[in-house]
Amino acid sequence: MTMTRIPATPIALQVNGRTHTVHAQADTSLLLVLRNDLGLNGPKYGCGLGECGACTVLVDGVAARSCVIPVGGVGARAVTTLEGLGTRGDLHPVQQAFIAEQAAQCGYCLNGMIMMTVSLLHDTPAPTDQQIRDALSGNFCRCGTHVEIVRAVHAAAACMAAADAKARA
Repeated sequence: MTMTRIPATPIALQVNGRTHTVHAQADTSLLLVLRNDLGLNGPKYGCGLGECGACTVLVDGVAARSCVIPVGGVGARAVTTLEGLGTRGDLHPVQQAFIAEQAAQCGYCLNGMIMMTVSLLHDTPAPTDQQIRDALSGNFCRCGTHVEIVRAVHAAAACMAAADAKARA
């Protein structure tokens, strides 16, 4: 029995504000294309089932598990990875807060925690502790930095609120 290989096709993606064309099978996971074809290592391979959160990206601003999204289904939607949030010289407020609060140990869950936090703060600018825990409950952290992560989310929310107030003044 011989297996027929499905040929790769060109697929256009909007990732971190840039258009990329990759050659992949339509059912290849977005995660594999981001990491292997575009060299974006923020999203991590964790479980491959969309359960752990390590692969989280934003798709049109909404947190999504890139390991279970077929690249052919992304279409013209905007994909943002950890690398697209900020730069070394100009970090996103959530990235700054996670660093300031030392909200990481091994760092494996950090991508998912940060991307989920960005999505949460977009929808809920001043979340309670319970809202933070609920939003991040699908992101696994085995190192036990949960207290620091909650503090980082509050710090990021305060920073973003201050920036918004300044912009309106």
